Amino acid sequence: MVNQIVIVGAGPAGMMAAAAAAECGGGVLLLEKMPRVGCKMMITGKGRCNVTSADEIPDIIKNVVGNGKFLNSSLRAFDNADVMAFFERLGVPLKTERGNRVFPRSDRAAHVVDAIVRYLRDQKVEIRTNTSVSELLIEDNKVDGVRLVDNTKIAASAVILATGGASYPATGSTGDGYALARAAGHTITPIFPALVPLVTQEAWVKDVQGLSLRNVCASLYYAGKKEQEFFGEMLFTHFGVTGPIILQLSRRASELLMSGVKELSLRLNLKPALMHEKLRERVDRDFTAYEQKQLHNGMIDLLPKRLIEPVLRAAELSPERVVGQISSKERERLVRTLQALPLTIIGTRPIAEAIVTAGGVATREIDPRTMESKLVKNLYFVGELVDVDAYTGGYNLQAAFSMGHAAGCYSVWNMEG
Repeated sequence: MVNQIVIVGAGPAGMMAAAAAAECGGGVLLLEKMPRVGCKMMITGKGRCNVTSADEIPDIIKNVVGNGKFLNSSLRAFDNADVMAFFERLGVPLKTERGNRVFPRSDRAAHVVDAIVRYLRDQKVEIRTNTSVSELLIEDNKVDGVRLVDNTKIAASAVILATGGASYPATGSTGDGYALARAAGHTITPIFPALVPLVTQEAWVKDVQGLSLRNVCASLYYAGKKEQEFFGEMLFTHFGVTGPIILQLSRRASELLMSGVKELSLRLNLKPALMHEKLRERVDRDFTAYEQKQLHNGMIDLLPKRLIEPVLRAAELSPERVVGQISSKERERLVRTLQALPLTIIGTRPIAEAIVTAGGVATREIDPRTMESKLVKNLYFVGELVDVDAYTGGYNLQAAFSMGHAAGCYSVWNMEG
């Protein structure tokens, strides 16, 4: 069948594009190189699938830090309320949690993926797994189909590329789409890891690996200037730091490191709820109570046990000193350290470990209303393949769904026109 929409990649953007195209009356062939569809979607939200955010639309766009304005048209045409209604209609009850994060009530990503697959089959979408595309068939600046790796040609009236980025390659996101887009004449803005753990220079992080901190503040500094700051949870690892607030900072850190910056500074405020004076009063109070003890035992009410020695050493205080011998000046230094524990960022974990890939097909070469290429007629780009990325919180999936819906609808409407 020539009069069909071929979608390459069955992740969130590709599956939503398939659903939208089928609803609009198009014949849809969905190709996925992995043995099953939705592999990366299955691990999103720690396996719970944070399908969208309940934020207002301007706030969603603000949290799409990589080219959020590009989404203005597609997001307003198919917004978070539409996404929630879509899944409720498919029999996936949803709930809204802290931070306006929307999850399936079952807390199981598999329920979300399975519901979409059932819907696509009901809509007569043909799904082929274990099927890889090697080439776009283009003639006179118009796409006519695709060639598979086994050299089979599949004719198409429109092709939607939804191949994902380069993160979590085990799920199928191996960057194939960049080569296909480049061969079609598109610009690929440099890709780099976003939402990725950070590697630190300090050896002591290995001694506290596995330690999770809540209600702390992490600030990213470059050349003495504060770049970003986030409040929440983080985790120490054998290589450095990770966790929600670190991942939020990581995009900017990754961007700076990619530009040639050798070192960045991270400062942890371990007691952000207390102003400097109040924290000093708290330290004085504890030190009065424990004045006969050694310093590492006099801070057990202030910090997790494993973090005490690293903080003391950063404040240039010996853990063996007696609490009552700590001078006023030294206490001030300790308070400053508690509110700005320094770490040196020397890199990120590999892009394969990033939740999201930043960079991709240049948005200036894509119609933001339809997701159609401005260079090749009837060719569409959606999802992580496009140079659009967001913070955690359901924003990346919302972006994928909005782009996929736009491409699915317009690929059919343009064909009819």
